[in-house]
Amino acid sequence: MNRSIHLLFAATAIMLCLAACNSNVDIDQLKPEDAIEYLDAQIKKHPNDANLLYQRGKTLIQLGKEKNHTQYFKEAIHDLEAAIKIDDSRVEYYTALGDAHFSIGNVGDSYSALQKALKLDENNLEACLKMGEISFYSKDYDRAIESLNKVTEQDNTNQTALFMKGFIYKENKDTANAVFYFRKLIDLYPEYEPAYEELGMLYAQFRNKLGLEYLNTALTLQPDNTSVLWGLAQLYHDTEDAEKANEYYVRILEIDPNNQYAWFNRGRIEMELYLDFENAIDFFQKAIECDQQFAEAYHNIGVCFEELGNGAKAQEYYNQAKALGYKTETK
Repeated sequence: MNRSIHLLFAATAIMLCLAACNSNVDIDQLKPEDAIEYLDAQIKKHPNDANLLYQRGKTLIQLGKEKNHTQYFKEAIHDLEAAIKIDDSRVEYYTALGDAHFSIGNVGDSYSALQKALKLDENNLEACLKMGEISFYSKDYDRAIESLNKVTEQDNTNQTALFMKGFIYKENKDTANAVFYFRKLIDLYPEYEPAYEELGMLYAQFRNKLGLEYLNTALTLQPDNTSVLWGLAQLYHDTEDAEKANEYYVRILEIDPNNQYAWFNRGRIEMELYLDFENAIDFFQKAIECDQQFAEAYHNIGVCFEELGNGAKAQEYYNQAKALGYKTETK
């Protein structure tokens, strides 16, 4: 029996099973593709059932996020708008519509949908959280904090809301409040790596070695996180522990060999701390191989050649840096 017949039998079996259960089917327990198949059949029978359209819209959003495909979001918008035409009193319909619009960059339509949701219920937890998320990603931080405060007033352990509040305070240079929220997350969720990472980065900004503790914990939880490795490398680099900084730059390059900034910073260590200009040139060249427009790397090669007494070669690289927009002064 060929593959297509097997697939036909499998699909038929699913439909027969779902049809037998009918109204008792729990959509959330099905695989998204199976849920869509079931909902297609049910909507064909009941085209004016707003809840079925909503369920299919939600499932399409889930598929769109899993497969990173805009068509699913467009189909979800069609279903959710149809559901709202049938019943415009359901907060969750507008919330899902706002999510679908935002997923394809329709920020204005997303805000509009969520404002309608909040008009129906100004304290609806899901709508407030979604408004907070969309405002957060749009960098509309005042609106985000307003919405997220409504979330944490109802649920002061909400992981998403607490993290976004901490991040917003960090962005607004309110370090005390940022630390408060990230530490609260760690207390509530000891395995939540992003909170350790953010705390580590905050302390690293001030060259405070407490950052090492948080970043190392983050690395234990997520060993291949290049952002954490970068934070550790930078902190050691800034405190002139070249050996440890190099160790982390090497680890970054093992994961991402085309990371021009890791190559560049290895070159800086060789040039500035070890005064090994030949090795530095090799690393800067690696950075340029990753990014042909890396003007500062050309400039630093010029510096190295000048230190090695090769003025003509130095000028050649200074000129290339200048052509790429780097403002340099030769000695």
